[in-house]
Amino acid sequence: MCKDVFFPADVLVPQGVSLEKWSVIACDQFSSEREYWRRVRERVGEAPSTLNMIVPEAFLREIDEEAEISGIKRAMAGYLESKLLQVIGNSFVYVERTFADSRVRRGLVGAVDLEEYDFSGGAAPIRASEGTVLDRLPLRRRVRRAVELESTHIITFIDDKEETVIEPLSGKADGLPLLYEFDLMEGGGHIRGMRVSGGDAAIVMERLRALHEKNGMLMVVGDGNHSLAAAKLCWDEVKKSLSGQERDNHPARMALVEMNNVYDPAVSFEAIHRVVFNAGAEELLKTLENDLPYGNDYRLRWVHDGKSGSIGTGAKCFGDMIKAVQGALDRYVSCNGGCYIDYIHDEASVLSLAGGNRCFGLLLPSMDKSELFGTVVSGGVFPRKSFSVGKSREKRYYMECRKIVD
Repeated sequence: MCKDVFFPADVLVPQGVSLEKWSVIACDQFSSEREYWRRVRERVGEAPSTLNMIVPEAFLREIDEEAEISGIKRAMAGYLESKLLQVIGNSFVYVERTFADSRVRRGLVGAVDLEEYDFSGGAAPIRASEGTVLDRLPLRRRVRRAVELESTHIITFIDDKEETVIEPLSGKADGLPLLYEFDLMEGGGHIRGMRVSGGDAAIVMERLRALHEKNGMLMVVGDGNHSLAAAKLCWDEVKKSLSGQERDNHPARMALVEMNNVYDPAVSFEAIHRVVFNAGAEELLKTLENDLPYGNDYRLRWVHDGKSGSIGTGAKCFGDMIKAVQGALDRYVSCNGGCYIDYIHDEASVLSLAGGNRCFGLLLPSMDKSELFGTVVSGGVFPRKSFSVGKSREKRYYMECRKIVD
């Protein structure tokens, strides 16, 4: 019989505060657009907010890490002390996220067992979808080690073509206890969350077991691979000093995620484009033309200083194409001091950034969602930053919290 890997949790939801100010987008979005985060900071002001619990990656190059972590600890302690976080015990949260184009993405927030997760390509029930870049983990680990709470931007997928687990909840959503409903800031759309507990939660668990028995593997991490990897490494440290019973019950063993069905019509896989700062456009173009495999299986569009063009590359699958492109860019950057790469989710942002004469933009195609489980089940992972779950403003916003200390 398959082990359970996804559970109801003691979820914390804010009350008596502005939820529009409380909920901010994932920290790894708009990483080269500081103006976005300055607008968020101005809008939030002094109000309680998950903004005070994260480090936006747009500012990683200039922060004082110790000061940032101390500020996060103070904010979390204040939120706990003031009782603004209401405990929703032993529950899932069924989430409906309505985007600007009226699509509705349905998800279920719960806790995954980190003992059943592997980010190195092993045969675990929960697996990473992309290669883990180890040098992106230290700050995330230091923050998680130091704090009492987690809030999540992690999205995992199940391969549920027959829509047996999440979708049945939509038919009874209006009868479930409403926990929150509001418009997300900065064009994030509308969101509402409902409590799933008792018999309804038991049915979810039963159907997940059946899906696990059928597929042999249950979840692939779509968004937040590195955050979940950091949580796993922190748990591996914590459990060394625990007895067997303590390991079974310690809250750090679990991590909060939102689970989606990969076949949800509102789930889309978008391209993650590349921009290279301080690049010489002609030299970089020559590197790409020389290094990329010959062929036209995939077409890449480049933009720089008002000019644009395209490059073809041969590849037997999407992952191989990303691997070839990333390799060529990494080789160029390693040979040209002062250059660095950023990963941008929106085409409009690439076009804006690449308007300057020292920024080179490379627009990549998107991946068919049918490639996700087939690649991971076969023992592979996609190269880092291969695809994005939705467009930038469709990424998960921080909302629910959970205690991770005993």
